[in-house]
Amino acid sequence: MKAERQRLHRLNRLEKLRALARRQALGEAGRAEARLAQLEQLGQRTADLIHGYALRADAQCGGDLLRQRVYLDELQRMGTQTGADIARARAAADAAAAQAAAAERSRAAVEERAVATQQRIARQDAAATVPLGARPAQKR
Repeated sequence: MKAERQRLHRLNRLEKLRALARRQALGEAGRAEARLAQLEQLGQRTADLIHGYALRADAQCGGDLLRQRVYLDELQRMGTQTGADIARARAAADAAAAQAAAAERSRAAVEERAVATQQRIARQDAAATVPLGARPAQKR
């Protein structure tokens, strides 16, 4: 009985640790998702700028046209880099979400073991209170 109670105590401590790890994993996943959202916004704004400058037709001379083309090329390079950043951020967000899910499964498994141990202890306590060889109460 004492071993079961010690096991329950260890399981409860482990569950607290796993709950803490789960909260930390959820925080990391939230930060990764926020970073992804920021990068997606930046990518959209960059794409809008590229589209807007590609449609411009207000160049007065060849020099204006050349500067506009250089600027547009630089925007497109930034757009490509942002796309790569978005892909990396998406992978990081997916990995963080997977870690959070694994942390929750780990915590839930310990919780289930703790509940089962608690139920075993309760059954043992209930069985210990029944006197052995007692006669049933007689009706009068």
